[in-house]
Amino acid sequence: MRIIGGKARGTKLYTLEGDNTRPTLDRVKESLFNIIQRDIPNCIFLDLFSGSGAIGLEAVSRGAKKAILCDKSKDAINIIKKNIEKTHLKEQVELYQLPFEKLLNDKINEKIDIVYIDPPYKTDFVYNAIKIILDKNLIDEDSIVIIETDEEERIVQQIERLNIEITNQRKYGRAHLIFVRKVR
Repeated sequence: MRIIGGKARGTKLYTLEGDNTRPTLDRVKESLFNIIQRDIPNCIFLDLFSGSGAIGLEAVSRGAKKAILCDKSKDAINIIKKNIEKTHLKEQVELYQLPFEKLLNDKINEKIDIVYIDPPYKTDFVYNAIKIILDKNLIDEDSIVIIETDEEERIVQQIERLNIEITNQRKYGRAHLIFVRKVR
């Protein structure tokens, strides 16, 4: 796994051992960033369930003003710290070892331009995270929320109850990317 674009391009990243995380494949990451490339410069990027930090660090490498990375796993946080050092992007990264609910409810006090949610599969974390984000008014109508999942049908059924609209969906093998925005 590596940074594929921007000022840290080509930097190989450390990854977590074991089955607890699923790194986003480079081809999925490349497609994702091709879709959102015009929205990246100077944005505030939130990477929930950061794992290795690859997505948030990719955003900063490509010109995001700031990336907020969050994972509750101590092992994940240690890997992210190593990747932040390796990419030399420390100045633009805020890192939190917290449950996502605590981060969203207590730590963020600015509008987020792009939110990336890639939680453990078979959880309701996508619905819960988006609900808190909407309730706390952390995004506006121009913000983009991106969900990575292998349970596209179940996730779509859950989030349809929220005040958001699906603007795009992509499938890459088992991985689905679902792009949503706050209803105008």
